[in-house]
Amino acid sequence: MNTLTVLAAETTLPDPVGSGWHLVVAALAGIAVIVALITWAKVHPFLALIAGAGTVGIVAGEAVPKVIDSFTAGFGSTAAGVGILIVLGAMFAKLLADSGGADEIVDTIVGHAGPRMLPWAMALVGAVIGLPMFFEIGLVLLMPVIYLVARRSGLGLIPIGIPALAGLSAMHGFVPPHPGPLVAIDALHADLGLTLALGVAVAIPTIIVAGPLFGMLAGRWVVIDAPRTFDADPGTVGARSESSPEESESDSGATPSARSPKGPGFGLTLATILLPVVLMLGKAIAEIVVDDDGQWIRRILDVLGTPLVALLIAVVVAMFTLGRRSGMTRDTLSSCVGSSLPPIAGILLIVSAGGGFKQVLVDTGIGTLLADWASAANISVILLGWVLAALIRVATGSATVATITASSLMLGLVDGLSSGQVSLVVLAIGAGSVFLSHVNDAGFWLVKEYFGMSVGQTFKTWSAMETILSVTGLIVVSALGLVI
Repeated sequence: MNTLTVLAAETTLPDPVGSGWHLVVAALAGIAVIVALITWAKVHPFLALIAGAGTVGIVAGEAVPKVIDSFTAGFGSTAAGVGILIVLGAMFAKLLADSGGADEIVDTIVGHAGPRMLPWAMALVGAVIGLPMFFEIGLVLLMPVIYLVARRSGLGLIPIGIPALAGLSAMHGFVPPHPGPLVAIDALHADLGLTLALGVAVAIPTIIVAGPLFGMLAGRWVVIDAPRTFDADPGTVGARSESSPEESESDSGATPSARSPKGPGFGLTLATILLPVVLMLGKAIAEIVVDDDGQWIRRILDVLGTPLVALLIAVVVAMFTLGRRSGMTRDTLSSCVGSSLPPIAGILLIVSAGGGFKQVLVDTGIGTLLADWASAANISVILLGWVLAALIRVATGSATVATITASSLMLGLVDGLSSGQVSLVVLAIGAGSVFLSHVNDAGFWLVKEYFGMSVGQTFKTWSAMETILSVTGLIVVSALGLVI
């Protein structure tokens, strides 16, 4: 089976609790409630997902106690499976930022790029920083660098900023341990290591097209000078300052941060960032190369490559290679790790509530119904996953909600597919989840304000970039589906 258009006849999903169109109306009603509450009533997505789940179950004809049981079961399993990984990822990202390791990565990559290569270097910076960090955290971290490099190079804010945004967004949509990919992997029971490897393979050409190539074009119709929002006072330790040309001559025009010499170096920081990636890829490779499950090397890599273990090891190692190496005391390390948790409380609740919403959808049998319909219509599962995620993304403005809902609806469609094919479905959903960011997306306003653009300019740059990123991702995933 070298395409994803053949669906298995058997499914372990529950039987539909009602007629076909009755369940479709129930699912659409639940999604409409979520959209209306988030976009019109401005209700927090956590509450909107609870209301949407209740709507789906009640309209489908299920008893209220049954709906409550389904929601709580889904909420708990998602919090246990995905929530722990999000927490560990946040701790790692906080250590990376507070130790100066993120600054070291940025300064080294940008500092070795010539003027013509700066957009490509910024795409690489965005991808590396975006690998362990949430999009919003990475954006806030990179904005001072984007401003400074744009001013020094004279290329303008858009040709420098768009590639960095493309790198961040692609990692957010395609590569675990970000919440979106993790949710889809958990829901569809995909192999995390294999999905990570394929996600990186999909992200590279996607970033090139939506980042440096599109950035050069967008920079021609939207010309903006970099603001001085993050200019530091002279002499501030660790701040990037605007020094004179004589004091900062370099091919790229970028100035390294003035940090303590005790800070982690580039090689050590990069090795720490890639540690969990290598462990998870090692597990995936061992499963392919080593046939005997009982071999000691296979058993060791299976344990070390488990996402929970890999991220836990990464956090512990980062405490020494990043935290202690930068001069953090035990009290400072404790404070750093603890301060990473409050900002992700909302994300954890939304993702877990999305798991509850997913379970209600599953228990109504809508997934089984869609599987039967798609099988009869011979619809590509990759295309269907992308379309569902894209529609929900446009309607709700949330990539996470789009991923949760689309993966819930796709459950019955991946039975019988190979591990590689299921991973491609996950990536197709991830590509659809970043489609056409507009006014109902918090990221739209975040980029608009940081870049100092009008709404129209934001549509021409950020929204267009996200759309190109999404469509290019779909094309690359579809191409891989022909050979996997």
